[in-house]
Amino acid sequence: MEFLIVTILLFISMLIYFRIADKYNIIDKPNHRSAHTQITLRGGGIIFPVAFLIFSAFNFNEVIHNYWSFGLGLLAISTISFIDDIVTLSNKIRLSVHFISVVLLLYFTGAFNLMPIWVWPILFILIIGTLNAYNFMDGINGMTGLYSLVGLLSLLYINEKVISFIDENFILYPVLACVVFLFFNFRKKAKCFAGDVGSMAIAFWVIGLITLLIMKTQDYKYIFLLSVYGIEVVLTIIERLLLKENIFEAHRRHLYQLFANEKKVSHLLISFVYALVQAIINLFLIYSHWAIWIIIPVIFIPVGIIYLGLKWSLKKQYQL
Repeated sequence: MEFLIVTILLFISMLIYFRIADKYNIIDKPNHRSAHTQITLRGGGIIFPVAFLIFSAFNFNEVIHNYWSFGLGLLAISTISFIDDIVTLSNKIRLSVHFISVVLLLYFTGAFNLMPIWVWPILFILIIGTLNAYNFMDGINGMTGLYSLVGLLSLLYINEKVISFIDENFILYPVLACVVFLFFNFRKKAKCFAGDVGSMAIAFWVIGLITLLIMKTQDYKYIFLLSVYGIEVVLTIIERLLLKENIFEAHRRHLYQLFANEKKVSHLLISFVYALVQAIINLFLIYSHWAIWIIIPVIFIPVGIIYLGLKWSLKKQYQL
């Protein structure tokens, strides 16, 4: 009954937000870098911080004692991202809030107590890099929602069947939020886009769960639950550096963008394939007992070769 009520509340929250976004013209207008062609409501990903607020209402005492730092970090990064969706903010302001949010996240996961001090800067770089990777990859219908859903369901399975590392409700609430968001976003003509608030909020939640899992198991293979995004973003950055482009400027060089913009492949199909590939990798990670130094080449070499082969083929075909 609780989850039915939560789902209904999430649907109502989305419908209320649509009215607000429509009234205040919070929209995403297509430009030369966009993979969409119609004006669409932006910021639908606000459902993810709303999901945490609902979680807090149902688990108030638990949140006050155990989840307060995560909640503050999530709400901080969601708020600054939502503002950035409406008015462009300076990098200094955004990065300052990101830094504070990551500090709160690492405190929540116990990383400051469990990891030596020299590891902390590495964690900051990895987490902030992953947050931005999520944002870079949020460019077509269904991508953020489906990819996040695969990650969350994998974590839910690990929590129930492999090792318990968190209250399952803390995973189920963002799962429900993803399902409700996908109802409006996983369409040929999406009702809304996630916006920075969505990609940053769900990334923060997923990263928090993965960090908790790693702290519990001391097994770093779980970083690769987000390996598809990681491979795509890292290889694209390397490509842009080789081309002497400004990596901080928006672009259309991601593989999914080439498929969507040049080859005109369905956004929904692209998003499904990305999520499917990550799901296959996640199954391998869950059941593999290999050392991480073996897992890295097993994942990165074949996926990297396929990625580079597809990109080279598309660039040659369309003379990019």
